[in-house]
Amino acid sequence: MLLLVFGAAKIAAGLFERIGQPGLVGEIIAGMLLGPSVLNWVKPDATLTALAELGVMFLLFRVGLEIKGSELFKVGKTALLVAIAGVLLPFAASALLSVVCGQNRIEAIFVGAAAVATSVGITAQVLAVKGLLDERASRVILAAAVIDDILGLLVLAMVSGMAESHIDVPGLLTTAAIAVCFTFIVARFGTSTVKRWYPTIERRMRAKESQFHFALISVFALSFLAVYVGVAAIVGSFLAGMAFSEASDRRMQDLTHGATELLVPFFLVGIGLHLNLASFRDSGTIIFAIALTAVAVLTKFIGCGIPALVYGRKDATRVGVGMIPRGEVGMIVAQIGLSLGVVGQSVYAAVVFMALLTTLVTPPLLNFAFRDCKPQVGKEEFGLV
Repeated sequence: MLLLVFGAAKIAAGLFERIGQPGLVGEIIAGMLLGPSVLNWVKPDATLTALAELGVMFLLFRVGLEIKGSELFKVGKTALLVAIAGVLLPFAASALLSVVCGQNRIEAIFVGAAAVATSVGITAQVLAVKGLLDERASRVILAAAVIDDILGLLVLAMVSGMAESHIDVPGLLTTAAIAVCFTFIVARFGTSTVKRWYPTIERRMRAKESQFHFALISVFALSFLAVYVGVAAIVGSFLAGMAFSEASDRRMQDLTHGATELLVPFFLVGIGLHLNLASFRDSGTIIFAIALTAVAVLTKFIGCGIPALVYGRKDATRVGVGMIPRGEVGMIVAQIGLSLGVVGQSVYAAVVFMALLTTLVTPPLLNFAFRDCKPQVGKEEFGLV
């Protein structure tokens, strides 16, 4: 199964790159072909899920290695406004659309929650491959996505509580405060801590790849802590990358790139595997799925783009496009609603369709939005362009 998934992903990526399209789109489509929608050769299981989670963790760690925390703090105010607007507008518009299309109140709220959180993994992959992580718009996108994850957590906790007929307001506020403090502390002091203590740790470890080993320990530790305080594991991975951004050498960059190349295809194929076209036999489901996707794209683009207008129309366009993909985040919200028995199969299918299509349209839109930007000098040495 692993051979089939990895082989199909790389063949599809190569074919798409030959026609001038991002390889990751081919890998997602490979998942659709292998999954229940077409051939039904592969179904999501615990092994593929674990590999996919590792893939997106290493992807965000690699992205973090190219970002300095000080650079993110420079765009912090704008990123905060981008994240807030990118939560409120999609939630309200998607929930309203669901009500208009006949869903009940709880279903509508879950649909709104699924439209909230940005899946930064897809955008980060495109920007990393093109060597554009140092662009101002890229920094805004990454910072806003981290804040977006915290806000998305609160929205999900609220709608889950409503589905179970209780909302723990003090618990929500406590979780939010802890998550914000954890993210700020690691982003602000992570780099200086690594630079201060790493030489001592390296001398004591004495292993051949001690820097990479220490980095891996940090990735898993911060990912665990991120989940423990209530945010996604990929936020911890990204913060770990930022902490090592000024202390990593070329060898660690190469090792990280190798691990990413191995694992990220499982993440991308996994997105495609979740779409089952059999759920779209009803025309109402098709119409709702298309309308929801259109609303999801427009509300993120407009909601996130307007606060970024302070940097000009080009950067605002880039930020709006970069925040569009929902990916696995929207699917997780829909899955929770399905497991609680408050979301029907047709609504679940429409949300998965929205999450997948917003993921597929983002790479070509990013290519267009960043067409005037030049890749960072030297990134090709690490296989990023």
